[in-house]
Amino acid sequence: MSISHSAVRPVTLRRISTSLVVGVASTALATGAAAQDADPDEAEDLGVIEYTGRTADVNPYATEGAPYRAERSADVRNTRPLDELPQNITVLTENQIDDSGYTDLARILDAQPGITVGTGENGNAFGDRYIIRGQEARSDVFVDGLRDPGMTTRESFVVEQIEISRGPSSTFGGRGTAGGAINMITKAASSDYSFFDGTVGVGSDRYVRLTGDYNFAVSDTFAIRANGLYAYTNIPDRDPSDRRRTGAAVSATWAPSEAFDITLDYYLLRAIDNPDLGDYLTGSVANGEERVPVETPAYAQDEDFQESDVDTFTGRINWQLADNVSLSNRTRYGTSDNGYVVTGARAGTTNADDPNGVYSTITFSTHQGWQDVDYFANQANLLVESEMLGGENDLIVGVEYTDHQVVNGIYTASDGGSINGAATGAFNCTTGSSTVLNNYCGIGPDGQPVANINNLLQRDFVRGTWDSDWHVETFSAYIMDTIDLTEDLTVFAGVRWDTFDYRLLTQNTGTLAVTEYAYSDDFWNGHVGVTYDLSDHAMIYASFSTAADINGGESDVGASAGYGGLQTIGGTFRGGAPERSVNWELGTKLDLFDERFLLTAAIFQTTKSDVFESQGTGYDTAGTGNTGRNRVRGFELGLAGNITDAWSLQGGLTVLDTEVLRSSDALNAAQLALGATNVGKALANTADFQFSVQSRYQLTDDFAFGVAVKHKSERYGGQPDTAAPFVQFADGTFEYSNTVPSYTVADLFAEYRFNNKLSLRVNVNNVFDETYYLTVYRSGTFLYRGDARQAVATLNLRF
Repeated sequence: MSISHSAVRPVTLRRISTSLVVGVASTALATGAAAQDADPDEAEDLGVIEYTGRTADVNPYATEGAPYRAERSADVRNTRPLDELPQNITVLTENQIDDSGYTDLARILDAQPGITVGTGENGNAFGDRYIIRGQEARSDVFVDGLRDPGMTTRESFVVEQIEISRGPSSTFGGRGTAGGAINMITKAASSDYSFFDGTVGVGSDRYVRLTGDYNFAVSDTFAIRANGLYAYTNIPDRDPSDRRRTGAAVSATWAPSEAFDITLDYYLLRAIDNPDLGDYLTGSVANGEERVPVETPAYAQDEDFQESDVDTFTGRINWQLADNVSLSNRTRYGTSDNGYVVTGARAGTTNADDPNGVYSTITFSTHQGWQDVDYFANQANLLVESEMLGGENDLIVGVEYTDHQVVNGIYTASDGGSINGAATGAFNCTTGSSTVLNNYCGIGPDGQPVANINNLLQRDFVRGTWDSDWHVETFSAYIMDTIDLTEDLTVFAGVRWDTFDYRLLTQNTGTLAVTEYAYSDDFWNGHVGVTYDLSDHAMIYASFSTAADINGGESDVGASAGYGGLQTIGGTFRGGAPERSVNWELGTKLDLFDERFLLTAAIFQTTKSDVFESQGTGYDTAGTGNTGRNRVRGFELGLAGNITDAWSLQGGLTVLDTEVLRSSDALNAAQLALGATNVGKALANTADFQFSVQSRYQLTDDFAFGVAVKHKSERYGGQPDTAAPFVQFADGTFEYSNTVPSYTVADLFAEYRFNNKLSLRVNVNNVFDETYYLTVYRSGTFLYRGDARQAVATLNLRF
């Protein structure tokens, strides 16, 4: 499609709030003086002030006059604008993210259709976990095109835009990416001019968020940019559960000529949370009872924590070797130290020997683990632009090397009761067959939370030994070509080869016996797409793409075969062929309303074959090999941009039909006797209907308001890549065991600009204070809550 590709400002000058910490204070002082030297009139011409013009002027990926629409992907391998790509890619712009009021990646993505969040293995609380188009994607998060390994907490304070690629993407991303991938684009320094952006936010639930973004143009060829963050909030209606973030990012860019530039970045994040695991499901489907959520009081223990310490160093080189040849290189070394000790709640009943008799209550479980991540990555892309067959030809030749190591371990946690050798006074109830106080109960005989519910367990913990050491070294090579065969017909084709060395050490934390698993393999993937312009404002496309994942590909679960960990068959490790995903997709993209609004629609079918299936609990290595197969069919609608000068929209809907096509049916004997089978059942953790829209209306030059609505239909908890747990009845019917109820949540926001340097935005998220749930563990013993209503006022400063 034809679209105006007018000159735009560097990516680093997009308005995005980042943070204010002591570590960047000295930079702030230096930048303040430089900012005063900038010409205010020139700044306004550049779009730094006006909301509706600023994004287009300072963001090379944006569409002019449409703050919610990105024009391009930041991945250099996507050489054409988004509306010309034979793939469905959703891009969340900085302006859209700011208006939403969400700051953590998990909450930003949960508001997008086609994505659900999930729990980790055994309540693993390391960090973010996502499911895209019904497929596991927790290891398919990238930062500036490089995989970000491990399970960490991810923040948006240094993000320029977030790109969600939908459908198998191994040609771009390598192993995994069966449902798609998430790519976070970060900021870098610019020598164009100096500026300062900052925010001060306060709100309900003790919310405080301070951010700052300082760009210091030292000269025409050298610039430094510093970003920082401090944020704290109680989790709404779950006090004393809270979230605390401290972060910083420093970027330095040197461009001695128009043909060459080098950028060095450092990123730091310290996330310290005290979450609980939410509510739980009660009732027995097998007994004909409805399985329903039980709301619990806030029960997080004072000693609980979930922490992520992230440090990454990145070097970027861009070199224009000739008029039509350019080279880009990205190198990164990173570490992250993650750990958690958290509490879950479940239904309990005291017995007749309890001092207060028999009553219903809640008892507690402990979930813990630590994870150390160490990784190195280098990616080089050579772009050759030419004319072939009378049209543009963009040839990419690339190589990538990654070395990822993830060590997981345990904490030894002890409570204050006699079970750990301490005095029995900490116990407050009698359960099971005991005749003396033997447990901790969070609900008293009066049906109310006990007075010391958040200090009941009086937990002590120490970091224990490791239980798995995961190490994968990969070399990849790929070639991609986009060629215009005619003025209206364009073809994209790409192929990628990956070869890897895999090693996993597991350690019995009791006996300290170590087992080693190791193997090497390689695989190919491909992607072909065709686009045809129906007019200057409409196109259709068809695409075919593949993905592959390996035995033991998930780094956080060691040898838990049911969650992507390494699998053995009959007690013997045999490697195993990669899981294979194949996607067929047909779509259309329409540029509407003066090419400021992009409407996309696609139908697709993804079939995943040779799926590794586990046996038993899924928490050991036992499996049946490549015995599974599943399919996801769906329809996606996306919208982003401006309908009028004043009205901006971003959102879409997704309809999915998931089905297990083949399974080893590792079910219990009683269910098998009734004819139970996984075949024909829906995949776990996937909503079949999802919808979201965020709308902003610029009522006057100074005042804007908006609303956002998100909806997810019910979904069923369970292990990845297989049927959700169900109960088979004698009459041939069945019912899923653990259902997450559907929900609809609405948010409101408004912004008022006092002058060119000062504005105020107010967000009220979950305005109707709905109790809703994001996901459930496969047993139903914890049900993650979405945030309750929270109101926040944010003062935005721009100089």
